[in-house]
Amino acid sequence: MAERSAAPQLLLETDGDAQLMNPDRSYRFGRDPDSDVVLADPRVSWHHAVLHTAPDGHWMLDDEGSTNGTYVDGYRVHHLDLWPGTLLRFGDAVDGAWAQLAPMPPPEPEPTPAPDPTRVNRRPSALTVLTGSYRPPTRIAPLPQRLLRIGRAADNDLVVDDLVVSRHHAELLADRVAGTYEIVDLGSHNGTFVNGQPVDRAPVGPADLIGIGHSLFCLVGDELQEYVDTGAVGLDVTDLTVRVGGGRTLLDGVTFPVAEKCLLAVAGPSGAGKSTLLNALTGLRPAEQGSVRYDGRDLYRDYAELRQRIGLVPQDDILHTQLTVRRALGYAAELRFPGDTSKAERQARVAEVITELGLEQRAGQVISSLSGGQRKRVSVALELLTKPSLLFLDEPTSGLDPGMDRSVMHMLRRLADDGRTVVVVTHSVLSLDVCDRLLLLAPGGRIAFYGPPAEALPFFGFPDWPDAFEAFEDDRTRDWAGEYRGSEPHRRYIAQAMARPGPLGGGSTGLAQGEAEPALSPPPPPAQSWGAQLGTLVRRYAAALAADRTFLVIMIALPFVMGAMAHALAGSRLDQNSALNALLILCVGGVLTGAANAVRELVKERTIYQRERAVGLSRSAYLCSKIVVLGTITVVQAVVLTMVGLFGVRLRPHGGHGVLTAPLLEITLTVALLSFTAMMLGLLVSALVRKEEVTMPLLVLLAIVQVVFCGALLKLNGVPVLNQLSWLVPSRWALGAMAGTIDLHSVVPGTLTADPLFAHRTGTWLLDLGMLVVLSAVLALAIARLLRRHEPVVMRG
Repeated sequence: MAERSAAPQLLLETDGDAQLMNPDRSYRFGRDPDSDVVLADPRVSWHHAVLHTAPDGHWMLDDEGSTNGTYVDGYRVHHLDLWPGTLLRFGDAVDGAWAQLAPMPPPEPEPTPAPDPTRVNRRPSALTVLTGSYRPPTRIAPLPQRLLRIGRAADNDLVVDDLVVSRHHAELLADRVAGTYEIVDLGSHNGTFVNGQPVDRAPVGPADLIGIGHSLFCLVGDELQEYVDTGAVGLDVTDLTVRVGGGRTLLDGVTFPVAEKCLLAVAGPSGAGKSTLLNALTGLRPAEQGSVRYDGRDLYRDYAELRQRIGLVPQDDILHTQLTVRRALGYAAELRFPGDTSKAERQARVAEVITELGLEQRAGQVISSLSGGQRKRVSVALELLTKPSLLFLDEPTSGLDPGMDRSVMHMLRRLADDGRTVVVVTHSVLSLDVCDRLLLLAPGGRIAFYGPPAEALPFFGFPDWPDAFEAFEDDRTRDWAGEYRGSEPHRRYIAQAMARPGPLGGGSTGLAQGEAEPALSPPPPPAQSWGAQLGTLVRRYAAALAADRTFLVIMIALPFVMGAMAHALAGSRLDQNSALNALLILCVGGVLTGAANAVRELVKERTIYQRERAVGLSRSAYLCSKIVVLGTITVVQAVVLTMVGLFGVRLRPHGGHGVLTAPLLEITLTVALLSFTAMMLGLLVSALVRKEEVTMPLLVLLAIVQVVFCGALLKLNGVPVLNQLSWLVPSRWALGAMAGTIDLHSVVPGTLTADPLFAHRTGTWLLDLGMLVVLSAVLALAIARLLRRHEPVVMRG
């Protein structure tokens, strides 16, 4: 029989509650609803501390490595002997959640201090009224008599220390006579928002939320209350339903809460809707029905503002792996932070996340040389640049060995403990024990279980996970979701946790539960101007290509090889035997050079583009960066190709000039335009395909089509259908321009060279070149349209 403890029974009083402490058991403190003493303060860790008795008969408290600490008399403690009268503070030494051991009564509340620009804790707060989310204001300032300027620079009236905020971001204007206020954006890079919508100028009142960076501002009486999103936010998911064509349901009424600083694992068999759920939770593909509430605010409606608070790490790398870790993060910081952010500020933030993720020793290493686990850390580091409160990861441990699997999951555990909510979609069950909650989806997109991972297998009655997943696949008729809805875990972890009051007033946010068609906000503004984005993208892309040795070798060798072939065919002069073949090989060389440069470039970066587009990347700036860099390379290659192929060759053996200028100059211009147009055609193919592996066979097919329809092998003029189809082929117009330059019909008489497009006339030659320009422009529009297909729904402006 166990010996009873000699420690006395004590009454533990907390803010609004009291309970008797039995010395024969231990008590867990934390935000976890399953804790013995639940502390709702967001500064309290999920599992914060344990109260228990020592063998010698006194009470002890052990801090469990909490993020913000446990305090007594203003000092942080880790292990403490307790006696009646001890006052504990959790999460903050001054105003953290408190608990005290009787008989001493709890302390009288201190009088509310005057508004303090650094810290205020008042109840109830405006945010509670507007969104239903309890958070005390971080700072309170008096409303302006005339004007209050907000920004990152020190000369503002209200300084916001946030890198996503511009130096001079916005102004709050007051009309004291009318008693009204107006917010004015000062050309900020990440935008000013009222009730989640981007504005340039808008009236604001007590029922409105002003969003600037990670801060929300509310007008309360004669005060301006600020609420800084430090990461301690929760997510409430209600009745999410996603259907596709044919009535197939991918998600079916999914409802669950995610608490602050929680690590949630989403698991389930293939086809259960895990990726669909991830897209719905991040706003990339909003659900047709239901709502996702970020700290009480509707994510879909306020996505333009809240997108900066969400980090998403897809399964594939979202970085250019040819770059070093520090350089890749540096370019990402340029794209995500305002243009007025200094280089020193960006570098400091990059160094900060490198340290946070333990990448100091690998900062100068090329990403492609890192292990799978380290590459995933770099992708996470990229997302942490903007300090997101919610971090989503899709299969971060896929393809990793068990050791790396556990290392990545422990990294996510630390990120959650440091003040973020982390949601990870995973097939691996090796490290579920480090998660706070497990969401298990059954086939059909329904919840089969939600709760602590340790309770999942006992709930199903299986000894291990393989048996459980096999049962999901084999027993399709079993109502897994219905069994869970009627269970005690559902009542405890979903029903009770979701039974919280919503907004108390007419706030700005919110879809009614079950609303069929969520109202989406307009696409968010870019973090930088179009020109700044283009400059950053061009430099990054050029650096990535320069670091790709395989590409460099092919890029340098191809024009020399094709030029040498053209020179061998041309001989010393273009005559009846060599002219047509030499021009044909120049066409083929120009097409291959341009198309080979571009045919992989969009599909291989699709994951990167999708993620960057979701955080404000300009579609046209991205496409223009490809055109500028690849176009420059392609034109240089075309010049080399032509010079090598025709150097020393007599182009007009019968004498005469080109149509407008020297023949060599005209042919060089023609091959350059052909190569550029072929490059655009390669980008079109790259935008069309889904996998990089199919681009090379399509490149060969593309070259064959150019040869067949250029007019050097088959008579096209006057042949119905074939002639009209040839107008869409760039080599048709390029061969025509080169033939016109050397007056091919006079060199090689015959019906084949009597084509009107080969005529040695100014109008015909300009038409040939003009059509290459037109084809390039049409291809650019088509590529932009195809890029749109791969973007998040909310970004398809």
